[in-house]
Amino acid sequence: MDSSLLTRTLDMAVAIQQIPAPTFNEARRASFVYNRFQEERLLDITLDTTGNVYARLPGSGSAPPLVVSAHLDTVFPADTQLIVTRSPETIAGPGIGDNSLGVAGLFFLVWALRSPETGLTRLPGDLWLVANTGEEGLGDLVGMRAVVDRFGAQACAYLILEGMALGQVYHRGLGVRRYRIDAETAGGHSWVDFGEPSAIHELAAVINRLAAMPLPQEPRTSLNVGIFSGGTSINTIAAHAYCLLDLRSEDRNTLDALASDVEATVHAANHPGRVTLKASLVGQRPVGALSASHPLVRLAMRCLDEHGIQPYPNIGSTDANLPLSRGLPAICLGLTTGSGAHTTGEMIDTRPLRQGLAQILDFVRLVYF
Repeated sequence: MDSSLLTRTLDMAVAIQQIPAPTFNEARRASFVYNRFQEERLLDITLDTTGNVYARLPGSGSAPPLVVSAHLDTVFPADTQLIVTRSPETIAGPGIGDNSLGVAGLFFLVWALRSPETGLTRLPGDLWLVANTGEEGLGDLVGMRAVVDRFGAQACAYLILEGMALGQVYHRGLGVRRYRIDAETAGGHSWVDFGEPSAIHELAAVINRLAAMPLPQEPRTSLNVGIFSGGTSINTIAAHAYCLLDLRSEDRNTLDALASDVEATVHAANHPGRVTLKASLVGQRPVGALSASHPLVRLAMRCLDEHGIQPYPNIGSTDANLPLSRGLPAICLGLTTGSGAHTTGEMIDTRPLRQGLAQILDFVRLVYF
């Protein structure tokens, strides 16, 4: 592969990373991608109501289109300092791997398919490139849902790009349920009204009961409270508190049972007239899978293997969950290795990127054959 393609892709990743894109606030980054798609003279460039950016690289025939998507949003607030640090073999910065590099991978495909060095390629069908919204946090895959609603079974396959996780072949979608649990009491003064229930204390007690729930190791299942907030001041009995709860399982039935147990535990903690607790479903990622023997999975593994990367068929929580849950062929692949995802110390390794880009280029070229 021409080293200039590697350099252009990394430079594009940094340019994308420099634009804040918290979930639900991806518009500035989407505008950047939209304008760059125009500069590349792609066709049918549009924005949909969820903020997704679409562009079409025309194929040479009437084969079904291939949809390649990468999410725009990051986990970081808009005021995060997006400082980038480069070394000979790494680039570090919030969101550089998840998922600025993934979005840059969309442009790499355009450049590589048009490049004489990599063998000018016209695919048998159109290549649709999508920079989508709402993958992180409480985005609830809103962008990918719109993508799948648009293309449905007309697409020959869906390829999801993530900047990191090179070698992983995500062909199974990990089930996720997310709840907001609210606690309300009358509140009061910490001294005058001592003995009255505190929303913080009551919610903390519920969290302790949830954390004590036995969870199976097989199928692997998890429970995590990621956010806890409430109260007015140090000397006030809290009248309101809330937390955000994340449940995951490899098995749909196990996840359903855990969600039912959570809802029952929250309901049982209510004390009419004194304490009100409510669990509200705020997000879910549906379960779906392709067999390890499916041609799409075998192709992904072969492309990795041929470029010296050990492939690992795996389960993950990605945009691929959505098409997989509808029985559509979909897979998620990473572009390089890295560390510190979802932290301000996030870092990608630049050396393996050459192999990572080569494997997705081969995948796109061979998916029709």
